[in-house]
Amino acid sequence: MGHITEILTRAQQRAKELGLPYQGALLPEEAYHLMCEAPGAKLVDVRSQAEWELTGTIPGSLQIEWQTYPGWRPNPFFSTALTQQADPQWLLMFICRSGTRSHHAAAAASQEGYPECYNVLHGFEGDRDKASSRRGKVNGWKAAGLPWVQS
Repeated sequence: MGHITEILTRAQQRAKELGLPYQGALLPEEAYHLMCEAPGAKLVDVRSQAEWELTGTIPGSLQIEWQTYPGWRPNPFFSTALTQQADPQWLLMFICRSGTRSHHAAAAASQEGYPECYNVLHGFEGDRDKASSRRGKVNGWKAAGLPWVQS
């Protein structure tokens, strides 16, 4: 249990340093450890249905779109879906492609009364590689070699 506390303390410190409106910011490896070891920790993948189908999914994650594709319109049912799928007592870790949409989702969930919201930095695919301009190699869930499946 000590390692869980250390991860959460680091994540909460990052949030303080960055002035984030939610509990903490996690590296992908930290999020995976919590997902496996911390009771009530859930990963919420807020990418679009198209992204789940085209780039893969994370086993055991909840899938709730923050924005819909095409058009990237805000999902008007995000809050409802979160309420239906997530217990307010859970530690919720939000992930998207690169960490931006999940930042907004974590902030929104915090405002709605979920006390333990964390963003997964760098997201599923991470930053673009400078040479190729592609994602998935520099940082993020995939680059860390964490479990995911292709549809």
